Amino acid sequence: MEEQNREVLNGIDRILFDSILFNNVPDEDFGLSGKRLGLITNHSGLTKNLISSIDIIKEQFDLRALFGPEHGVRGEIEAGNQVDTYTDKRTGLPVYSLYSVKPQSQGITQGNQLQHRPEPYMLEDIDMLLIDIQNIGCRFYTYESTMYNCMEECAATGKTLVVLDRINPINGCHIEGNILDLNFKSFVGTGPVTNRHGMTMGELARFYNKECNINCELKIISLKNWKREYYSDKIGFSWVNPSPNIPNIDCALLYPGTCIFEGTSVSEGRGTTRPFEQIGAPWLDAEALADTMNSHSLPGLLFRPASFLPSFSKHKGELCRGVQLHITDRNLIKPVAASVLLLKAIIDMSGEKFHWIQGKTGRYSIDILAGTDILRTEGPEKYLELCEEGAKVFEEKRRPYLLY
Repeated sequence: MEEQNREVLNGIDRILFDSILFNNVPDEDFGLSGKRLGLITNHSGLTKNLISSIDIIKEQFDLRALFGPEHGVRGEIEAGNQVDTYTDKRTGLPVYSLYSVKPQSQGITQGNQLQHRPEPYMLEDIDMLLIDIQNIGCRFYTYESTMYNCMEECAATGKTLVVLDRINPINGCHIEGNILDLNFKSFVGTGPVTNRHGMTMGELARFYNKECNINCELKIISLKNWKREYYSDKIGFSWVNPSPNIPNIDCALLYPGTCIFEGTSVSEGRGTTRPFEQIGAPWLDAEALADTMNSHSLPGLLFRPASFLPSFSKHKGELCRGVQLHITDRNLIKPVAASVLLLKAIIDMSGEKFHWIQGKTGRYSIDILAGTDILRTEGPEKYLELCEEGAKVFEEKRRPYLLY
């Protein structure tokens, strides 16, 4: 019982704690003193008492530059919108965008214009590139891809990548989904992991570094007192939206499954107060859909008929009918399986009104999200078989890289 009550600390909390404990002299074991540092972070990079990691690192060390991922350093940019390079008003530091359009002079072709990695010149004035950003334990989430790309650039330029590790808010035990087929590698899926992987950013970095042959100089400032079965809201962590459309832990728990609806003509709830928790379209019968889903008696989940009016994104201004997914037992839910069954029910009910969305490159968005074309070409049942096999394989494959 005493062990369960010990305070859980993220990597940045350990730096802050040691700085206070040792009279503002950081623990030399972290290896940051005397180094020129860059920091990849955003508004979710916070200590447990909600102090910005930018402030902590800048006060204690030689911080030279900030790097902004999707949604920007301050988290104010909607998904998919480019982030500009600018000067941070609070610190005066340059903020290099890791989600912007490259100049046309650099020969970027249409459909591949977003810049997802630092240019070599951005790293010239630093020795170590730190990353402190809250992930949600899902392959689609682009903060993982940002880290992957930065690891590659650190390897190419001889820099050290330092991960200030953070808890996985939806626990580190449960694994679900298929392993990404690298033929479908993209910014919403860079490494061969499952939809829900149950790893921290530090563990993912270790996995990527070896399994993907990146081989950068890697350092992890690890968590303290974290157990794999912990959820963030049970160990004293305030929920800060890691991105605009992940407003609570239930949303984060469902996201590894319900995000697949981004690749369809059905709304995933963007533009409402319950994104990824409610799924619908103008033509659906909400009551019939809820009845169908509840007939499966899926563990830990209930489906309620719901109507919603998106204020932006898909079906903006149209009344959508569908279901809201309600979690009754978070330790039992299988969000990927539930979402695939929901997808099948919607396809069966929709007729010609349902279609798969194609991106600017002509590839189907669902193939990129799912990390395979099997869901689209061979159907939900075949995809679920792939997921079951993938989860078993990945549970063993990730084992050597776990830290906790």
